[in-house]
Amino acid sequence: MNIQAVFIDRDGTIGGNETVIYPGEFELFPGVEESIRVLKDAGVLTCSFTNQPGIARGEAVIGDFEKELSRFGVDKFYICPHQHTEGCECRKPSPGMLLKAAEENHLDLKKCIVIGDRWTDLIAADEVGCMKILVKTGSGTSAYEQYINSEYTGRWGEIQPDFVTSDFNAAVQWIMIKKAALGSL
Repeated sequence: MNIQAVFIDRDGTIGGNETVIYPGEFELFPGVEESIRVLKDAGVLTCSFTNQPGIARGEAVIGDFEKELSRFGVDKFYICPHQHTEGCECRKPSPGMLLKAAEENHLDLKKCIVIGDRWTDLIAADEVGCMKILVKTGSGTSAYEQYINSEYTGRWGEIQPDFVTSDFNAAVQWIMIKKAALGSL
């Protein structure tokens, strides 16, 4: 199995915190650009997938997010601009952005990985068979604590991450080890 793509949540996963910080004010965590470069150098497509309801409210523009993510080194951008009340198919935990990316890039989602700090990221990944990595930055620590304390019920409680780690950089290190191991099979 070859890892085709890594889908990366934005807020709380690669920078910022558990709230939405708009482009221009958003700061990456240390080492993230280098980690994205490691993935790309290994031939892995890097895709952002992020909910950004401020776009629907007129507080931000989708192009600003795309420019910012491009500066960080991300290859493709999948951004849900809708508010949670709009009932769209793209907003996480729906897998719409992942399905669109698979179609546009001819991906087998079972050969892809999602990295995020919220259970909504992992549910979207699970719906389509992606590997799931929970990082403990942003909302990740509270999400993990709720999970291990069985506070999640229903679909939320059924999801099990494939890997839980401190941050994005550690997730990429794990992916590279996994990729090397899979490549030798």
